[in-house]
Amino acid sequence: MNEELTEFDMELGSGIAAFEAKHFSQAAGLLSPLADAGNPQAQYRMAIMAQNGLGMHENQALAFKYMKAAAEAGLDIAQHGLGFMYMEGECTDKDAAKAVHWFTKAAEQGLPGSQTTLAMMYEEGRGVEKDQEEADKWYRRAGFEER
Repeated sequence: MNEELTEFDMELGSGIAAFEAKHFSQAAGLLSPLADAGNPQAQYRMAIMAQNGLGMHENQALAFKYMKAAAEAGLDIAQHGLGFMYMEGECTDKDAAKAVHWFTKAAEQGLPGSQTTLAMMYEEGRGVEKDQEEADKWYRRAGFEER
Protein backbone atom coordinates (compact mmCIF):
# COMPACT_ATOMS: atom_id res chain seq x y z
CA MET A 1 0.00 0.00 0.00
CA ASN A 2 2.86 2.41 0.75
CA GLU A 3 4.25 2.05 -2.77
CA GLU A 4 0.83 2.84 -4.23
CA LEU A 5 0.47 5.89 -1.99
CA THR A 6 3.95 7.08 -2.92
CA GLU A 7 3.22 6.69 -6.64
CA PHE A 8 -0.06 8.59 -6.19
CA ASP A 9 1.73 11.34 -4.24
CA MET A 10 4.42 11.54 -6.91
CA GLU A 11 1.82 11.86 -9.68
CA LEU A 12 -0.06 14.52 -7.72
CA GLY A 13 3.18 16.38 -6.99
CA SER A 14 4.23 16.22 -10.64
CA GLY A 15 0.81 17.41 -11.78
CA ILE A 16 0.80 20.32 -9.32
CA ALA A 17 4.36 21.23 -10.32
CA ALA A 18 3.37 21.24 -14.00
CA PHE A 19 0.33 23.41 -13.16
CA GLU A 20 2.45 25.88 -11.15
CA ALA A 21 4.99 26.03 -14.01
CA LYS A 22 2.11 26.79 -16.42
CA HIS A 23 2.66 23.56 -18.36
CA PHE A 24 -1.08 23.10 -18.52
CA SER A 25 -1.33 20.31 -21.12
CA GLN A 26 1.08 18.20 -19.08
CA ALA A 27 -0.72 19.12 -15.84
CA ALA A 28 -4.10 18.14 -17.32
CA GLY A 29 -2.72 14.76 -18.39
CA LEU A 30 -1.31 14.08 -14.93
CA LEU A 31 -4.14 15.52 -12.85
CA SER A 32 -7.19 14.34 -14.80
CA PRO A 33 -7.07 10.70 -13.60
CA LEU A 34 -6.40 11.86 -10.03
CA ALA A 35 -9.33 14.30 -10.19
CA ASP A 36 -11.57 11.54 -11.50
CA ALA A 37 -10.38 9.35 -8.61
CA GLY A 38 -11.59 12.04 -6.18
CA ASN A 39 -8.47 13.98 -5.19
CA PRO A 40 -9.58 17.53 -4.20
CA GLN A 41 -6.21 19.17 -5.03
CA ALA A 42 -6.32 17.68 -8.53
CA GLN A 43 -10.01 18.55 -8.92
CA TYR A 44 -9.39 22.18 -7.99
CA ARG A 45 -6.60 22.59 -10.54
CA MET A 46 -8.57 20.77 -13.23
CA ALA A 47 -11.48 23.15 -12.55
CA ILE A 48 -9.22 26.18 -13.06
CA MET A 49 -7.83 24.76 -16.30
CA ALA A 50 -11.29 23.77 -17.64
CA GLN A 51 -12.79 27.14 -16.71
CA ASN A 52 -10.05 29.10 -18.46
CA GLY A 53 -9.19 26.77 -21.35
CA LEU A 54 -5.65 26.12 -20.07
CA GLY A 55 -4.13 22.97 -21.59
CA MET A 56 -7.59 21.86 -22.76
CA HIS A 57 -10.69 23.24 -24.40
CA GLU A 58 -12.68 25.54 -22.15
CA ASN A 59 -15.39 23.45 -20.48
CA GLN A 60 -17.63 25.31 -18.05
CA ALA A 61 -19.61 22.21 -17.03
CA LEU A 62 -16.44 20.27 -16.23
CA ALA A 63 -15.01 23.25 -14.34
CA PHE A 64 -18.14 23.45 -12.18
CA LYS A 65 -18.20 19.67 -11.59
CA TYR A 66 -14.58 19.58 -10.39
CA MET A 67 -14.82 22.81 -8.33
CA LYS A 68 -17.98 21.57 -6.60
CA ALA A 69 -16.43 18.15 -5.86
CA ALA A 70 -13.29 19.72 -4.37
CA ALA A 71 -15.40 22.19 -2.35
CA GLU A 72 -17.62 19.42 -1.01
CA ALA A 73 -14.47 17.51 -0.01
CA GLY A 74 -13.58 20.49 2.22
CA LEU A 75 -10.80 22.20 0.22
CA ASP A 76 -10.98 25.84 1.35
CA ILE A 77 -9.69 27.41 -1.88
CA ALA A 78 -12.22 25.34 -3.88
CA GLN A 79 -15.00 26.47 -1.55
CA HIS A 80 -13.94 30.05 -2.28
CA GLY A 81 -13.80 29.27 -6.01
CA LEU A 82 -17.28 27.74 -5.96
CA GLY A 83 -18.59 30.74 -4.01
CA PHE A 84 -17.11 33.01 -6.66
CA MET A 85 -18.72 30.96 -9.46
CA TYR A 86 -22.13 31.38 -7.78
CA MET A 87 -21.52 35.06 -7.01
CA GLU A 88 -20.51 35.95 -10.57
CA GLY A 89 -22.63 33.42 -12.45
CA GLU A 90 -19.55 31.77 -13.96
CA CYS A 91 -19.93 28.10 -14.98
CA THR A 92 -23.34 28.06 -13.23
CA ASP A 93 -26.34 30.26 -12.57
CA LYS A 94 -25.84 33.29 -10.36
CA ASP A 95 -27.02 32.49 -6.82
CA ALA A 96 -25.94 34.89 -4.07
CA ALA A 97 -27.30 32.67 -1.27
CA LYS A 98 -25.24 29.69 -2.48
CA ALA A 99 -22.24 32.01 -2.82
CA VAL A 100 -22.63 33.04 0.83
CA HIS A 101 -22.88 29.37 1.83
CA TRP A 102 -19.56 28.46 0.18
CA PHE A 103 -17.74 31.66 1.20
CA THR A 104 -18.81 30.92 4.79
CA LYS A 105 -17.34 27.41 4.64
CA ALA A 106 -14.02 28.76 3.35
CA ALA A 107 -14.08 31.72 5.76
CA GLU A 108 -14.60 29.40 8.72
CA GLN A 109 -11.42 27.59 7.66
CA GLY A 110 -9.56 30.91 7.91
CA LEU A 111 -9.29 31.96 4.25
CA PRO A 112 -8.92 35.78 4.38
CA GLY A 113 -10.25 36.34 0.85
CA SER A 114 -13.44 34.50 1.73
CA GLN A 115 -13.75 36.33 5.04
CA THR A 116 -13.46 39.67 3.25
CA THR A 117 -15.91 38.72 0.48
CA LEU A 118 -18.36 37.40 3.06
CA ALA A 119 -18.07 40.64 5.04
CA MET A 120 -18.87 42.66 1.91
CA MET A 121 -21.87 40.45 1.16
CA TYR A 122 -23.25 41.03 4.67
CA GLU A 123 -22.51 44.74 4.36
CA GLU A 124 -24.36 44.96 1.03
CA GLY A 125 -27.10 42.44 1.83
CA ARG A 126 -26.20 40.18 -1.10
CA GLY A 127 -27.54 36.66 -0.59
CA VAL A 128 -28.17 37.41 3.09
CA GLU A 129 -29.99 40.00 5.18
CA LYS A 130 -27.91 43.17 5.48
CA ASP A 131 -26.06 42.85 8.80
CA GLN A 132 -23.29 45.33 9.62
CA GLU A 133 -22.44 43.55 12.88
CA GLU A 134 -21.83 40.27 11.01
CA ALA A 135 -19.91 42.16 8.31
CA ASP A 136 -17.66 43.75 10.94
CA LYS A 137 -17.03 40.34 12.56
CA TRP A 138 -15.80 38.90 9.24
CA TYR A 139 -13.73 42.01 8.46
CA ARG A 140 -12.02 41.62 11.86
CA ARG A 141 -11.38 37.92 11.25
CA ALA A 142 -9.85 38.84 7.89
CA GLY A 143 -7.43 41.15 9.73
CA PHE A 144 -8.98 44.53 9.06
CA GLU A 145 -8.93 47.11 11.82
CA GLU A 146 -12.15 48.54 13.26
CA ARG A 147 -13.93 50.56 10.63
